Amino acid sequence: MSKLAVLDTTVQKTHEWLRDIKTGLGFDNDRAAYAALRATLHGLRDLLGTEQVAHLGAQLPILVRGVFYEGWQPSAVVPERRDADAFLDRIGHALRDHPELGDPARVARIVFGVLGEHLTAGEVDKVVHTLPRQVRALWQEA
Repeated sequence: MSKLAVLDTTVQKTHEWLRDIKTGLGFDNDRAAYAALRATLHGLRDLLGTEQVAHLGAQLPILVRGVFYEGWQPSAVVPERRDADAFLDRIGHALRDHPELGDPARVARIVFGVLGEHLTAGEVDKVVHTLPRQVRALWQEA
């Protein structure tokens, strides 16, 4: 335990998120759960506008927020291809060192499901409605 409750809380919440991802994946591998969370968050972040990224980031536990923002360049242009195939290709590329996560669509649905469980319904609705139709369908399948 640290002397800062906020740090203890964010560590606990992050472990809860990773536990939920591991449950969805069906195996107990913290590294794989973290990789799934990171890859999906980055893929999602790169589809959103700057304002929506900020709103979503504010809903995340501090440690997860750090993962979400890692490497983000707000001035970067939104990817030219915003369809589900491009989104899943980006996730698959990020997961290339994790053969146990070989189905990026399944990984995205699991992480989207965890986001849906832990974020407010209003924030989820805002995010989902800004996504390209095919990516929105993946979230709705979660």
